[in-house]
Amino acid sequence: MSSTNVLEIFSSVQGEGKYLGCRQIFVRLADCNLSCAYCDTDFRRADFCRIETFAGSMIFRDEKNPLDAAQVVDVIKNFSGTVPTQAVSFTGGEPLLHWQFVRDVAETVKNFGVKIFLETNGTLPDALEKILPTVDIISADIKLPSAGKNLFNLHEKFLRLAHGKDLCVKIVVANETTAEEFLAAVDLVARVDKKIFLILQPVTPTKNSCAASAEKILSFQAAALQKIKNVRVIPQTHKFIKLL
Repeated sequence: MSSTNVLEIFSSVQGEGKYLGCRQIFVRLADCNLSCAYCDTDFRRADFCRIETFAGSMIFRDEKNPLDAAQVVDVIKNFSGTVPTQAVSFTGGEPLLHWQFVRDVAETVKNFGVKIFLETNGTLPDALEKILPTVDIISADIKLPSAGKNLFNLHEKFLRLAHGKDLCVKIVVANETTAEEFLAAVDLVARVDKKIFLILQPVTPTKNSCAASAEKILSFQAAALQKIKNVRVIPQTHKFIKLL
């Protein structure tokens, strides 16, 4: 089985998007191919992985990196046997940089009757194609040029591959977001399918990114609803109640 650098494994509730509030097991992997202005995650490789001692305890033990797939499967099996779990969420960083590891874990975990949830920046379509049969749910970002660089061509290719899955698309809206780039992203989604579930996520402010006004959020949603059937505004709720 494959191995990789895992940052943490824990059981909590999904704090973003379509499955907000569902109990999930999170497997956070190191490394990212992007450097977004609003990123709030330290995805640098670590000597040790933080593993929750039992589901929901928020007490951790350290395990030497890299972890192999069998070790991660054992943790997931333990957690899902303790607390009924809607999905295992592979997150990061960018989990598709470790596509073989994700596939190895997912192929076994699906035997437990737990769904596989991929949280991704939506820029690695070739890697997605390699693991697509093992994934049930995909939450894909569209990164706007103001967050770093224009990746729309990669995003469109990615969404066309992901379209047959339970797919939702997220656009982070910050004070710096322009109407022009936002509407270009909405057009991209509409070209793939106007029925895709689209989430506008107000940015959680960082030192490099400021919150958008309520007026901007509402005007952007109104504009998106002209082209996409289901557009919701959903913030990062886990930040409010200080969950992982």
